[in-house]
Amino acid sequence: MASTPSIPSHMKAWTYSEYGNIEDILKFDPNVPVPELNDDQVLIKVVAAALNPVDYKRALGNFKNSDSPLPTSPGYDVAGVVVKVGSKVKKFKVGDEVYGDINENALKNPKAIGSLAEYTAAEEKVLAHKPFNLSFVEASSLPLAIITAYQGLERASLSSQKSILVLGGAGGVGTHVVQVCKHVFGASKIAATASSGKLELLRNLGADLLIDYTKVNFEDLPEKFDVVFDAVGQNERALKAIKEGGKVVTIVEPEIPPAIWYLLNSEGVVLEKLKPYLESGKIKPIVDPKSPFPFSNVVEAFAYLKTHRATGKIVIHPIP
Repeated sequence: MASTPSIPSHMKAWTYSEYGNIEDILKFDPNVPVPELNDDQVLIKVVAAALNPVDYKRALGNFKNSDSPLPTSPGYDVAGVVVKVGSKVKKFKVGDEVYGDINENALKNPKAIGSLAEYTAAEEKVLAHKPFNLSFVEASSLPLAIITAYQGLERASLSSQKSILVLGGAGGVGTHVVQVCKHVFGASKIAATASSGKLELLRNLGADLLIDYTKVNFEDLPEKFDVVFDAVGQNERALKAIKEGGKVVTIVEPEIPPAIWYLLNSEGVVLEKLKPYLESGKIKPIVDPKSPFPFSNVVEAFAYLKTHRATGKIVIHPIP
């Protein structure tokens, strides 16, 4: 294994040792062992980490039967620098700037040491080289959300002849659904819902029809859509907004058939595929204006995430 000589044996991390509300159970621990590497993994010095709802759902014990054993350091999204590589790693070398969602399957044995730590280990296949034009903060905001967006639109068979309605267009996933629809899939028309103050953001991201959900019930509109992407959990209403033969894809359970619920599969290859769109500036990371939160304020950042009022993603940086 190639490595730099300055990796400590222990590190600072946020951890919990029991299930419950993440704001109550999460504790700062200055003495957590740095994770060991498998042959197919790299060790990353974490520079920035983004928060996701799956972090607090995991902390509640919502999938404890398939979780890794406690204690847990949460965090799926990471951006940082490779400091050590496993013997079977081909794509990365020490010093490379990388990003990714470190858990290939979000609910099945996610890593005990996540990205809310000074160092985390991840398989080569879930990582990609950081786009040169993005900061670590921007890069960390992307992986889980943009892969979720891309894979959902693939699942919905979106194409240039089809229209789409995005529910929750200003959220962490929704902001990427709108952009990926426009620039990668070339949807014929993009409608999106948000509250009044966020409609201009949706316009700037490429939405054609802006729907203020505080004033309009989208399912009552005369216009129907080929695809509805539900990022907020409104399946029943979404099914009333599709054309005959249309599809609803959702990332919020429980789904109401024939809506299709799915979970992302973290793949570095998707990030590499989207890299030209990111490096050209066509697709932009959307980081909430309150971000980044410092490492000392992780609990406060989770409390803000749970309000569902963030615009785009919440990021932690710097990480000591």
